[in-house]
Amino acid sequence: MKLNSIPKIKHTDTNNFFLLAGPCAIEGEEMALRIAEKIVEITNKLQIPYVFKGSFKKANRSRIDSFTGIGDEKALKILRKVSETFDVPTVTDIHVNEDAAMAAEYVDVLQIPAFLIRQTDLVVAAAETGKVVNLKKGQFMSPEAMKHAVTKVTDTGNENVWITDRGTMFGYQDLIVDFRGIPTMRSYAPTVLDVTHSLQQPNQSSGVTGGRPELIGTMAKAGIAAGVDGLFIETHFDPKNAKSDGANMLDLSLLEGLLTKLIAIRKVIAED
Repeated sequence: MKLNSIPKIKHTDTNNFFLLAGPCAIEGEEMALRIAEKIVEITNKLQIPYVFKGSFKKANRSRIDSFTGIGDEKALKILRKVSETFDVPTVTDIHVNEDAAMAAEYVDVLQIPAFLIRQTDLVVAAAETGKVVNLKKGQFMSPEAMKHAVTKVTDTGNENVWITDRGTMFGYQDLIVDFRGIPTMRSYAPTVLDVTHSLQQPNQSSGVTGGRPELIGTMAKAGIAAGVDGLFIETHFDPKNAKSDGANMLDLSLLEGLLTKLIAIRKVIAED
């Protein structure tokens, strides 16, 4: 897959990694536009290919009273407005087969959540829309197993697919990233490191997922050094009050400094 196959993608000739970034969930129009505006400003300045990320619905929640969304159509319309306002592509995750065609009317990339990556019908439904498909590696899967997930997409005739590693379960309440798997998955499709979800601490007794946001810089640097094609970073101007995954988000004010450091590392790797 080539980055140029993503509509509205920019800065593809800079040899930078590409970036998927935004809030975990669409909480409202104002917050989405505010976050997108800042990230677009940063990525244009640093010439990083950028895709705005936001979930229109959060179906995988620990507790029944967890925030799940503001309404499917309302959130999808906000994603479309972000794309039209800032001329950037957008990505959102889908959870059931029917979501694929619906979301494809509004966004450019369909994401398969890690918990659902073995759901063949869901993966095929996403692929058959013709959209780019982002396959999240299951926390329970080996890097080698992702070859079969990629094949489910390409066998439909859709070659526009990439893989995102978001960590592997390490005991019951932690995740670890095995960077040995990056070259393996890159042999199947372009590979992204989901920096923020890799730092989650799931299955807490409170029913609220924890996280280690202080390690976002460390994880991102390691990913670039390992040769990933892209990074996935959830970010918010007020992580503590975000309605989903605030415990492992990057504060938006820290994004430009982090990306500047990562570009320097990428340059060294490219010259190696």
